[in-house]
Amino acid sequence: MSLTKSHFSRPRRVAIAAGLAVVACPLTQARAADPYEGEEAAIPATANFDKGRFGGIRQKLSDWDVMVGAGAIYAPKFEGSDEFELVPIPMISATFGDRVTIDPGGLTVDVLKSNGFKFLVKGGYGGGRDEDDSDHLRGLGDIDAGAVVGAQLSYELGPVEFYASVDKTIGGSDGLVGELGANVSHHYDRFILSAGASATIADDNHMESYFGVTAAQSARSGLRQYEASAGLKRFDVEASVTYMATENWVVRGQAGVGFLTGDAKDSPIVQNDVQPSAMLIVGYKF
Repeated sequence: MSLTKSHFSRPRRVAIAAGLAVVACPLTQARAADPYEGEEAAIPATANFDKGRFGGIRQKLSDWDVMVGAGAIYAPKFEGSDEFELVPIPMISATFGDRVTIDPGGLTVDVLKSNGFKFLVKGGYGGGRDEDDSDHLRGLGDIDAGAVVGAQLSYELGPVEFYASVDKTIGGSDGLVGELGANVSHHYDRFILSAGASATIADDNHMESYFGVTAAQSARSGLRQYEASAGLKRFDVEASVTYMATENWVVRGQAGVGFLTGDAKDSPIVQNDVQPSAMLIVGYKF
């Protein structure tokens, strides 16, 4: 899955966590598609062997596919905002065996891989929303963060991946969010070119928490009272370029845009239903 899933234009904290969680994917692809693989095969083993990289802690870091990086994300201050901010972001991830990955988004376990199908379960932490993120949110109160558990089923058909996922927040909004989407990627020399599209559906709890305005909130904020119901919340499209500068260093840039729809689009909280975003990260894989 590409950063498509990153979904920068969602609430700021969620956007950052998602971006960090999935940036490891292209770095893993970069490792699998090492542009130096053919060249190394032609170099005598004694000349090519990096004694400093193997053995001890560096060997462990390599075995665990540890990746570290840093960058910045430019995205709306909250979902539906017409104000943007540039936020620096760190990134670290590790994969244990072939199935367990830990990154800033939480823990992911590949339960099943067979004939192009993959089923995974995940757990992590979902950010809420603070009313002091923007003057427009004053009087609406905070939406607390909470634990997130979920699952995803995907199918790879050549360069295309289709997926369906569901995430449940425990605490905070207590919302349930589902997503359907597809990604396509292409390797060219040292580049990985990717693009994706997705649709997001949310239940009443999520929609009312992020887009509804109660009578009390209306009185405090000056926004009209509004009830947001379950349904299709948004569409997203995005594209990214990953450059494998060396065997270890990777640079990734991504841009995307989300389109709020339905009750989300009509909410008085939403200032702009078009939500563009961009991110740049430099990563190092051991």
